[in-house]
This record gives sequence, structure tokens and C-alpha cells, in this order.
Amino acid sequence: MIKVSAPGKLMLFGEHAVVHGRPCIVTAVDARIRVFLKKREDNKIFLNIPDLNLRDFLLIEDLDKPFKKEMKFVLTAIKNFFEKYQIKSGLEIETKSEFSMEFGLGSSSAVTVAIIKGLSELFGIKITKRELFDLAYKTVLDIQGVGSGFDLAAAIYGGALYFVTAGKTIKKIKVKDIPLIVGYTGIKADTATLVKMVNRKLKESPRKINKIFNEIEKIVHLAKIEIEKANWRRVGELMNLNQNRLRELGVSSKKLENLIAIALDSGAYGAKLSGAGGGDCMIAIANRKNRKSVEKAIEKKEGKIIKVRIPAEGVKIE
Repeated sequence: MIKVSAPGKLMLFGEHAVVHGRPCIVTAVDARIRVFLKKREDNKIFLNIPDLNLRDFLLIEDLDKPFKKEMKFVLTAIKNFFEKYQIKSGLEIETKSEFSMEFGLGSSSAVTVAIIKGLSELFGIKITKRELFDLAYKTVLDIQGVGSGFDLAAAIYGGALYFVTAGKTIKKIKVKDIPLIVGYTGIKADTATLVKMVNRKLKESPRKINKIFNEIEKIVHLAKIEIEKANWRRVGELMNLNQNRLRELGVSSKKLENLIAIALDSGAYGAKLSGAGGGDCMIAIANRKNRKSVEKAIEKKEGKIIKVRIPAEGVKIE
């Protein structure tokens, strides 16, 4: 049996602009998804995914048929791996997650990366991180049609990354620890709908939206410099600027704004949504002195504090 794990992620800067060729900053978090893989001698693929209350099996031939929604990432990853490396084998696959799939921490990307990495180990095929990224990215595009791939990169490479759409650039940012506070809104974000909404706005008002994207790109470049300096006050200021641009795109929400406002009122240097918006998580930067008060304030506004260490190690065989 092979055991492999991959981390979740948080977007720090560059949401939505990264879908349109601009850079972003993303970090791996130490909450991980673990995948256990075992070969079978028959033509059956058994899946056990407790987080989705899913226990099911299919035949290898069924990989060419449409998949149930909750099985898409796991089975499309298997299908693409088998096709690329000309493999046919029965499998037993089980997943265990340290974080809820509701949080928006990139569970689909983490499990996709872990499945492909685990299969490469199981069948003795050496693949580079870049090859792993390309196959995982193909898997996501096969399912969603769109995507920048930043969450896959975080799961593969770990650490904090400066990333450009489709992995055109993947660079590690030199930072040991980021004093980040993460608050979950309790609302699951509809990423696809929000991305499509921004795409529609881009078509309707290209000059206006591209101007916002260009401003976000400048913020990302500045944030990379200040993160490497560990200048957290300035990083917080840049978070606030990034959040202003996201408001202009219309992807924030009342609950996100409430949590952001209370974090700032409680002494955070900066705060913003993290991810597509609409729900999922907000993040804040604060010094050690104010950290507890910021966390308590977020909880009073019915936000759930998610304890994660940042950055974290990428995918690994355990």
C-alpha cells in the first residue's frame, strides 16, 4: 500500500486576476489530505471517501463513462494517469482529510495531486513536479473547463509561491512563517459562478476590468517583496488595497465584509477575502500582541477560526 499526502492552500493576493494571465501569491497550509492506494488483481476500482460519505466501486472500463460529481476529481485523475502511462489495473483508494471540503482550502486540487503522485509511486513511474502539475492541470481543465492551477501548484511545490496562470511561472517566496489569521464565513463559495460573473464583466467593460486586474498585479509584485522582508504591517496595507479591488469586481459579500471590518477594528494590519469570494474564508495579518483579540472578534461575528500553519510542505509519500 502507498500512502501520500498533499496540503490545502490559501490565496494571499491576486484572486480573479490570476485567471486572466496575471500573477498571484498562494501558500500551502499544513492541513492535509491523505490518500491510501493499493493495487488489485482484478478490473475493479474501489473508492472510500468518508468526507463525502462515499463507498463505491466501478470497473476499469467505466473510466470512459460520465462520473458522479463527487467522484470526478479522483476518477478523472486515475483515467488521465492510466491513459498517459498505458496502465490498466484494479485499485483500492481511500482518502482522509484534516480539513472540511466546505472551507475552500483546495481539497479537490489536493486530492487530485495526491492521487497522481500516489499512482506514480504505486506503478514505479518517476515524474517530475512539473509533469505532475501538467497532468493535474489537465485533470482540472477536463472537469471544469477553466482554472489557473495555483491551488495545484501549492499542493505540489508547497511553501508560498509566486504563480502565473497555467504554471507559466512558479517561484518559491522566501518566507519561514506568515502570521496569518484565517476566518471561515460558514458559507460555501460558488467559485465557478463567481469566475463566470467576472468573465462576463470583462466582456462588457474590458477597459475597466483590465485596469482592476493591472492594479492587482502591481499589488502582487509589491506584496512578494514585503513578504520576503517580513514587513507585515505593509503586507496588511497591501491586503487592504487588494480587497478594495475585489470589491470593485463585486466578488465580496456581506459576511466577508463583516469579518474583514471586525478584524481591522480589532487591530489587524490588513484583511481580505481569500479565494473566489462570496463565502469561504477571509484572512488577516496581525502581530502577536493583537492576534488573540482579532481571533475572538471574528468568532463573535460568527466566523470560525481555522488553525493552520503557513507555509507548509508540498505533496509527499509518507
